Amino acid sequence: MKTSILRGRRLRRTPALRAMARETHLQASQLVAPLFVGEGLTRREPIASMPGHARLSPELAAREAADLAALGVGSVLLFGIPGTKDDLGSAAWNPDGPVPQAIRRIKHDVPDLVVWADVCLCEYTSHGHCGVLCDGEVDNDSTLPLLVRASLAYAEAGADVIAPSDMMDGRVAAIRAALDEAGFHDRVIVSYAAKYASAFYGPFRDAAGSTPQQGDRRGYQMDPANVCEAVREALADVREGADVVMVKPGLPYLDVIRAVRERVDVPVAAYQVSGEYAMLHAAAERGWVDLTRAMHESSIALRRAGAELLVTYFARELAQSLQAAALPAFVVEGRS
Repeated sequence: MKTSILRGRRLRRTPALRAMARETHLQASQLVAPLFVGEGLTRREPIASMPGHARLSPELAAREAADLAALGVGSVLLFGIPGTKDDLGSAAWNPDGPVPQAIRRIKHDVPDLVVWADVCLCEYTSHGHCGVLCDGEVDNDSTLPLLVRASLAYAEAGADVIAPSDMMDGRVAAIRAALDEAGFHDRVIVSYAAKYASAFYGPFRDAAGSTPQQGDRRGYQMDPANVCEAVREALADVREGADVVMVKPGLPYLDVIRAVRERVDVPVAAYQVSGEYAMLHAAAERGWVDLTRAMHESSIALRRAGAELLVTYFARELAQSLQAAALPAFVVEGRS
């Protein structure tokens, strides 16, 4: 009797068969597009290290958000760039700051688009750290009330999602308690639960002007060598009231995304960060990779690892490709 062999190629032979057997899918509604909103801007200011992205005024951010919504992108994530900075980062909770202004405009123009507001002080402090400094070190507990003030300012402006990215211990509990006390019971908290002290944030710091003036963030962001710690952080944030937990960066931490996904009972987000985006663009400019295929493959890898939501600078391009394909889910098709 002839031995039967596995013929896996039967399900790979045509695009239709590959689509039929595909295990992991990506939809535009799962994408979160980061936007940089600056104070006092009158035009787009292109970000050299992030091709296709720019610093925007609140008005331009609202237009960009409307365009993304028309493509089916589910959410935007707002980062603020203030006109002035101080040691406390007080511009972060200015109700007339760039982020609250952008929130109000977006919710007026595109009310059904989900608006996330990043909560961190690094863009707003003169020293570039994510919290208050005491003797050169970030003081965790003194920072919490300031994060709460910023969260309330964004909630009052109309943000659907408050997204603390500072990595201060206890900030989810503090923000949840303050939101509930102020009557914002329905506001979602997406916690950057496992945010690593990564080399892949360079272009973001260029865009937001948030590079620390001294020292680094390894005292409060996570050691890239650790996985179990990420699970502990995620579980702690869920206990404190996080509705979604995030792993950042994305591709270098696929194992962390999987480990967190297997342990928490809330949705998991992954952040495909600025350095990942810039590297793919740089390689494509040199002809070393096909940018479209690399964008698709890296995005589906994050989904395959277990992330339900993707914060990505490729959101517009991914949504356009999904729309052009006229398919409900992501299809990876390469041409050689």
